[in-house]
Amino acid sequence: MYSSHNPSQRFHKTLLATAVTLLSVNVQAQDSDTLEEVMVTGIRGSLQQSLDVKRDATSIVDAINSEDIGKFPDKNVADSLQRVPGISVDRIWGEGRDIFVRGTDSTLNRTLMNGQNVASAYWWANDNPSRGFNYSILASELVSSLEVYKSPEARHDEGSIGGMVNVRTRKPMDLDPLTVNLSTEGVYSDLPGEWDPQVSGLLSWKNDTETFGVLASFNSQGRTMRRDGLEVFPTNDLYTVTDQNGNTTENVYVPWGGGSAIFNQDRQRDTANITLQFRPTDRWDTTLNYVASDMEMDNSNQNYLFVAGGYKIPNGDTVTDPVFIPTSDGNRALVGGTIENPDSIGVADEPIVRESFIESEVLDLAADYEGDGWQLHLQAGTTSAEGGSTKDRNYWFEGNGAEELNFGPDTNEFNFPGIDPLDGTALHLNAANLRDWVRVMEDDESYFQVDGSFDLELGFITGIRTGLKLRDHTIENNRQDGSVDVANPEIADQVATLNAITLADVSSGPSPELHGESASAESLTRYAFMDVGLARQKIDSILDSGVMTYDEDTRAYYKIDEEITAGYVQAEFERGRLHGNFGVRLVETDQTSNAYIDGERGSVGRSYREALPSVNAIYDLGEDIILRAAASRAMARPTFQNLSSNIVINATSGTATAGNPQLDPMFADQFEFGAEWYFGDASLLAATYFNKDLSTFVFQDTQVEEIDGESINVTRPYNADRGADIQGIELQVQHDFGSGFGALTNYTWTDAEAPANEDGTRLELPGNSRDQFNASAYYENDTFSVRLSYNMRSKSYGGLTSGSQLVTEKYDQWDATANWTATENVDVFLTAVNLTNEIIYMRTADGIPTGFYENGPRYSLGAHLSF
Repeated sequence: MYSSHNPSQRFHKTLLATAVTLLSVNVQAQDSDTLEEVMVTGIRGSLQQSLDVKRDATSIVDAINSEDIGKFPDKNVADSLQRVPGISVDRIWGEGRDIFVRGTDSTLNRTLMNGQNVASAYWWANDNPSRGFNYSILASELVSSLEVYKSPEARHDEGSIGGMVNVRTRKPMDLDPLTVNLSTEGVYSDLPGEWDPQVSGLLSWKNDTETFGVLASFNSQGRTMRRDGLEVFPTNDLYTVTDQNGNTTENVYVPWGGGSAIFNQDRQRDTANITLQFRPTDRWDTTLNYVASDMEMDNSNQNYLFVAGGYKIPNGDTVTDPVFIPTSDGNRALVGGTIENPDSIGVADEPIVRESFIESEVLDLAADYEGDGWQLHLQAGTTSAEGGSTKDRNYWFEGNGAEELNFGPDTNEFNFPGIDPLDGTALHLNAANLRDWVRVMEDDESYFQVDGSFDLELGFITGIRTGLKLRDHTIENNRQDGSVDVANPEIADQVATLNAITLADVSSGPSPELHGESASAESLTRYAFMDVGLARQKIDSILDSGVMTYDEDTRAYYKIDEEITAGYVQAEFERGRLHGNFGVRLVETDQTSNAYIDGERGSVGRSYREALPSVNAIYDLGEDIILRAAASRAMARPTFQNLSSNIVINATSGTATAGNPQLDPMFADQFEFGAEWYFGDASLLAATYFNKDLSTFVFQDTQVEEIDGESINVTRPYNADRGADIQGIELQVQHDFGSGFGALTNYTWTDAEAPANEDGTRLELPGNSRDQFNASAYYENDTFSVRLSYNMRSKSYGGLTSGSQLVTEKYDQWDATANWTATENVDVFLTAVNLTNEIIYMRTADGIPTGFYENGPRYSLGAHLSF
């Protein structure tokens, strides 16, 4: 994926040349007797290894280890992380993609691979690059372990307020001299009713003297996705609603529209990894690691729509027997009634067809030297990602008619008097509303770091760590907008042909029966369905002949450059049973935001320097009881979208929207303390209290600004004068009962308080869930193992719309795995995800439904072969 938009070829060649030099050092390895380590494998062994990492950590850490090679607990890394105390996962697409740690939004947490950033991108046009990580690009087979650092150390990269996740990949020196692992399975997705093949493999070899090793792995996953959605699109626009008697109600929120949607995606993810490891002596250890992940994600979304606030109410249509609910800001929202006038647009069908992709790669070189009482670590690399759509084509069919609406917290019902949704002839194509978005999002980073640690005997100081890290990060977003100029007389015949096409002309039958679990009595569950193949024959053939033209969308363009320099000093201390570390990390950020300003590309720059102190203390109360305490100042930078210097003026309304390159980073003064009792090799009882005082958070506000001598209302992000307070408790219990039985459970309570708005209303902190609960029970013997897992996340919160805050209701899910060791080298396994087909319910706090999403359960049957 190396092209002009990626880091320079020269940088890559330098890395490879350095690797070759290191690997060609002619040093005779010293002969040494080795003691073969006895490993405990399986579920119990994995849990025991995870507890060993937690117990030996010098800060507050949780960990997940693979059960065996190729047997990570979940196919998606984010789905595994949700089982860690304090972590919840966004499952809007049916599997984990973004994580939320200790009540903080996903953008306030970082994920690293082997200590370094991994560039990530998104395919959907409405997804904007964030500081978070897109876990859907990462295959679990690549992973050896996950470490979640909840209290920072000075040596750790800054950028996380909730927590930092470090993904450790496998190395050949950690495996047997020759290791071969193959896995093949079929995955059945219940909602689309499709089987998909998945295959993975790993080959690892090291020489007899254990001076050189090579590991290669691959993973290929196909998945047919379907998501059913009942949707409402609320806005912040206020209208005057007139009923059948001429009575008016002012300041009413009316949803733009909503619909009955079906999303289909054919997803293919291919991940490859090559690792070279060289240990010429006991002192040197050098690793070159390359990872590439490519995802093809062609998809379609079809939505049969009502268009209340989009067409009907602005057209002046009256509402018979309107039903209103009060909103939190003192206004009202329309949630029921019949919007009359059968002669204005009242129904539409919006199929969107996308050819989407995500590509990501990492090239990393690390070298470690063990001196007498000192250690040196060098690491350099580059990571890049690209995502978007080569086609994001929006078709639009519409028809005149009235609308009957009925909405409630668990109800999304609408129908069209006089129009049968199964009759495709009732809707015709509108060429003026045809569009295509060709979007490319690019993310690139190059880095270099050097770390040194020195053993000391200076009072209670036992060691010093120090280091320097340089990062050069660029993220860029571009989009080409395609449209049809219906006023162009040169294409009048083609426009007339397009406008004459009805939905029936490109339909091969009705949609599947939708919303089996979320529909109520009058929900729309079936309608005339556009056939993508027919649309390409009858519509795209005209559009691609030159009827659709493309222009750069200057509103979507931005480019953010960050040059980050960080250095740290960290001391290790020990006195009696007390030990730990303290230190400070110094960070300088030089930031340049590029965008279109007044129609011309321009840039805004800023720099800031910060000191981030931290201390971690551990007290060994007894042989198996550990007390921990930590205090630190953490920092998270604003999202790239909010840092854009772009400003867009709406000529119709005379208002504007913009980013804010002068946004300050967010800080948190935080502390935590806890106790851990390790009452067995795979048993733990632990409790941790944490508190975070956020200096600020980002909110949207509208203010009058002078632009070209004109006063304009501009909406842009700002730093709040006050931040938010987060406190919580994490409880963990894990126990091996013997005879192959075991269980683990954890609960996290998070209380987050944000300051009141100017009108006195108080909001919940976005991303926070008050309660999180996980539980797993397992049984295993020499030939068989089974594990049942449960995950629950209480309601979480989002932004403001239609007078109140968006809410995602409580969500819980059951998963299960079973494994049978058929022979010494062959395991047969069965997995089940979302056994009970749970529904994601999203609404405003006042009760306006925004989305009910059903993803369906998934099952897989496969076999592992290992040698």
